[in-house]
Formats: sequence, C-alpha cells, structure tokens
Amino acid sequence: MAQLAYLRDVATLSLEAGKCIGCALCEIVCPHAVFAMVEGIAVIGDRDACMECGACARNCPTEAIYVKVGVGCAAAVISDALGIKSACCSVDASEPLENGESASSCGCC
Repeated sequence: MAQLAYLRDVATLSLEAGKCIGCALCEIVCPHAVFAMVEGIAVIGDRDACMECGACARNCPTEAIYVKVGVGCAAAVISDALGIKSACCSVDASEPLENGESASSCGCC
C-alpha cells in the first residue's frame, strides 16, 4: 500500500537536530514512519506524511521536536469519527462548528 500523504508543505513538524540525543523514541512512536535514524541522530524523512498527532514531540526527552498538535488532517478525522465538530477544521468543511464559525476559517486547511 502506498504511504499516505496529506497536504504538501503544510505540516508544522520541525526537528532541532542539535538537541537530539539519538534515543529513537520519535521513530518508534510515529504512526506514519516520518522519522529515521541516521548516524545516531533523528531526521525527518517525509514531512508530508506527518498527521500532526504529536506522539513524537510528547515522547522526545529533549524537546527537539515541535509539532502543532490538533491541526490538520489527524484532528479532522479523529474529531469527525467521534462526532465532535469543535476542531478548527473538519472532514466536511461545509458544516459549521459548534460555535457557529466556518470549519475552514482557521486557515490550517
């Protein structure tokens, strides 16, 4: 099966390689295999495969990874599956949020 890709060049994921201690937790916890270890340091392989779930940043002991959690496709898909319409974007952007705003007004999509 082909690797999933979301919108190109919009992921908020970043890595400060100088802070990486090579523990590989990011590679272990990432559900889309965005990270790889190269010569004992984490590198971002395919940033566009990131669903911005935040597992990597939450598990990084040195805070070398940043990702804005709760935006993008992961938030929309999970919120929609749970019947929550309070995410800033949703699978069906034509439906208004609980606060009455447009689901596509936040600018993340």
